[in-house]
Amino acid sequence: MRVLIFHGYMLRGTGSNIYNVNLARALAQLGHEVHLLCQDREVRIEGVQIHNPDIDGLLPVYVKDPYEGFEVKTFPELSDAELDRYIDANVAAVREVAERVGGIELALANHLVMGPAILARADVAPFAAKIHGSALEYTVKPHPRFLPYAREGMEAAQGVLVGSGHTAESLWATLADLPDLPEKTRLGPPGVDVEEFRPGGGREELVAFVGKLIVSKGVDLLLAAWPLVRAEHPRARLEVAGYGAFEDGLRRLLAALDRGDLEDAREVARLGWGLEGGEEKPLPILSAFLADPPAGYAEAARAAAGSVEFIGRLEHAEVATFFGRAQAMVMPSTFPEAFGMVAVEAGACGTLPVSAGHSGMLEVSRQLQSSLPQEVGELTSFPVEEGAVEAIAARLNRWLALPEEQREDARGRLVEAVARLWSWEGVARGVLAAARGELADLPRPGS
Repeated sequence: MRVLIFHGYMLRGTGSNIYNVNLARALAQLGHEVHLLCQDREVRIEGVQIHNPDIDGLLPVYVKDPYEGFEVKTFPELSDAELDRYIDANVAAVREVAERVGGIELALANHLVMGPAILARADVAPFAAKIHGSALEYTVKPHPRFLPYAREGMEAAQGVLVGSGHTAESLWATLADLPDLPEKTRLGPPGVDVEEFRPGGGREELVAFVGKLIVSKGVDLLLAAWPLVRAEHPRARLEVAGYGAFEDGLRRLLAALDRGDLEDAREVARLGWGLEGGEEKPLPILSAFLADPPAGYAEAARAAAGSVEFIGRLEHAEVATFFGRAQAMVMPSTFPEAFGMVAVEAGACGTLPVSAGHSGMLEVSRQLQSSLPQEVGELTSFPVEEGAVEAIAARLNRWLALPEEQREDARGRLVEAVARLWSWEGVARGVLAAARGELADLPRPGS
């Protein structure tokens, strides 16, 4: 079968990029002819034909980051003329690929905007839409200008795939004027490559973070929690992998903690979003913690100096190795996540995921908890509210203090659960069913 995937972005780094690489590979391994439209000029996928639409160098994004060779603007920053040109260029590229290869039988559009609207206008094949969190939460919900494009795409899609019940509820509330949308929405979470993400040798007393270094990922909470962990586990280390607009703010927070300078740490919490380039808006959970820290916190922070390292951006294969070395991974996002992909990948490596207790992350934690002993399962999630800093530290301390035989048993249970619940072949078959409109056998959100 000839299948087209419209992604429109790179094929490394973020969750949706990795999703499309693995989905395209899985479809090709199932014997399909796969055409992937994106803007990545370097990555190659065996058995997949990659096409780069000419967008005249202007790349619209949901969260602003630099991309070499492109002028980058967030969707709200685009003029109407720029947005029209971007859509028209991609519609033309989809039609050109379909004509050149002899027609497309099924397709997938990624992101709430603009992929589904582009495939709706191109009209080359029935398609499913995959909702990743960023377009919904960062673009469509706060900027009503983009609602018509979202409606257009959702009305045309045969099936709509979401990573979690939380994302489904958010989507339905945003597009409440589309009464048929819930009926064609199905669960379609990402998968994990269990051959790449698997337990490694040589566990270290290491805690890992992987993700964008932006305010909404909650890394400030993890940095603030770290002195409380290090005080109980003086050989433990924290490594932070990623990049983003809040990195300088996080480095300033870490430097203040290393000095035991709580006044400067409080200033970072007060400036908050302003250190990412937006308007000054405080970080409420961090501010509350630093307003009344535990006794001896400044001394503990100074004692922890040198135990935290920012290690930069990792390629996907490097993330697998990174998790294989770590005892635990923390996913402290304060903003909704469509799916706890990083938590799933950590679990595949036998690394305990400690995730924020909301949105798609909580749904992943609940699925993993069912396979774990209660005393371990309850460590996989923490509430994002005042007290979250202490909650992160408490969960890491309890995990690191468990006898090795208990941790080894839990690691095996995590690995087995991930392999059973999330495989890329199953994801690929679900995408094709959704594109056909064959939804009866696909799970509904909340089921």
